[in-house]
Amino acid sequence: MTDDRRQELLTPSLLLWWTGLTVVLWIAGYALGRPAGLLPCAGSAALFVAIGEAGNAVRRRVRAGRKARRI
Repeated sequence: MTDDRRQELLTPSLLLWWTGLTVVLWIAGYALGRPAGLLPCAGSAALFVAIGEAGNAVRRRVRAGRKARRI
């Protein structure tokens, strides 16, 4: 997959994850009686998405290294 195509697929995916997680955190805050504004929820969601993407990159790099050693 080319870098341009990967970027085209990654951007909407990250945007959907970030938006969905923001809404979930916002609703969960109200449901638990500890409402937070939308901006703090968006910041937390961005942090969670960044950590998740970093973990995914590490996982892919480790998996690629293991496959290279087997060959």
